[in-house]
Amino acid sequence: MMNWKIKVFDALTVQELYEILRLRSEVFVVEQNCVYQDLDNADQKALHLMGTDDEGNLLAYTRLFAPGIQYTEASIGRVVTSPKHGRGKGIGKELMERSIAAVEQHFGMVPIMIGAQQYLHRFYSSLGFKQVSDMYLEDGIPHIKMRREVD
Repeated sequence: MMNWKIKVFDALTVQELYEILRLRSEVFVVEQNCVYQDLDNADQKALHLMGTDDEGNLLAYTRLFAPGIQYTEASIGRVVTSPKHGRGKGIGKELMERSIAAVEQHFGMVPIMIGAQQYLHRFYSSLGFKQVSDMYLEDGIPHIKMRREVD
């Protein structure tokens, strides 16, 4: 059973912030072997969606932005699931469905832009996102911009 919560930056506990940064580092820096500046001064402007198990372990996370912060559109970023506990169980899909619903709840029925790792094109397409850019490298990893229009 997953427990979901969403918080603004200033409402995060020190423990929650630590778990978020640990998971992002575990996946984006260590697992993907990518040295990059994760702390980009955008966390303070985001809503933080967290999915935990019954023991409180962070299994899934995204940060959500209102239109005009990262892109003209609203956006979802730092999409991550725990490699130890959160993969192969549909948690990634649930995370994105909840992220889309949270964007709609907090920012209205607006288009959503993401910078997706190219290999996840099919996954994001299944959630209504369409590719809107050519491939580009971000921190040495192929990415594409994808946009989800208002239903």
